[in-house]
Amino acid sequence: MRRRLAVALSAAALLLLSGLGIAASPDHQARYLQSYTWSQADPDFGGFSGLELAENGMDFTAISDRGHYVTGRLIREHGRIVRVESQALKPLRDPKGQNQTRKFSKDSEGLAVGKDGRIFVSYEGNHRVWAYPTMERAKKLPRHPDFKSLQGNSSLEALAVDRHGHLYTLPERSGRLNRPFPVYRLRDSTWDKRLSIPRRGGFLAVGADFGPDGRFYLLEREFNGIGFRARVRRFDLLADGFSNETTLFETLTGTHDNLEGLAVTQTKDGHIRLTMISDDNFRFFQRTEFVEYIVTSPRPRSRPLDRSSPSL
Repeated sequence: MRRRLAVALSAAALLLLSGLGIAASPDHQARYLQSYTWSQADPDFGGFSGLELAENGMDFTAISDRGHYVTGRLIREHGRIVRVESQALKPLRDPKGQNQTRKFSKDSEGLAVGKDGRIFVSYEGNHRVWAYPTMERAKKLPRHPDFKSLQGNSSLEALAVDRHGHLYTLPERSGRLNRPFPVYRLRDSTWDKRLSIPRRGGFLAVGADFGPDGRFYLLEREFNGIGFRARVRRFDLLADGFSNETTLFETLTGTHDNLEGLAVTQTKDGHIRLTMISDDNFRFFQRTEFVEYIVTSPRPRSRPLDRSSPSL
């Protein structure tokens, strides 16, 4: 995606720097909470495309699309982020425990963490998903036959894992504006393609997570040549597929930077919190920011809605 955006982003630099982004349009069921800009002097810092938060809503893992990961903590006061504490960025290693080459590690986009602590990363370059039982060595996972023919630099960007340990991924682009996004699910060591999510307009799928309510949350991004728009949709996952589609919020151009990573947690008072991180494309006129919304609909259900089998 970055290569196609380079020229247009440069043309939009003055607009973004001058803060002329349009305020968010009225949301549906989510209320904007805050944006927090994060920076470090590390030359590898930036390009964050995947985010996971622990249940406490503070401890996080993030990956960049240049093959690095970082862990840290969001320090909150009165429910709002006031600072970020983090470790140094480290490279995502290959199945031999070695650092990947730049060509092979680029476009590490999707991130998910299972209940057992295993970390999963999806890659747009050489379309694949790897597991990390520890961060010292990757473990290869099977590939669906479709992965070979996915569009370059627009493939497996969203990744999520449910409470059973089943993985879900979908490509950034569906191929046509009226074509649903295919959802690939890994269970019993086999990918199936029985599920899909309707595509609405020009938004592209860039991040996903299962919330503590068992629902599936999808972060989407649209670039219109001037700036970025963001949207989060929520779905129930039942035996016959995704249902009860709800748009939680949809922003206007320039409200936020290039949001790509999504983590869904629950606040102390029982509300759903959407935490997102932006990919600054390693460009000086963009920024890395944590953006948070609170879902203001009724309290989440206590029992997850995902009724898929518990085996992996």
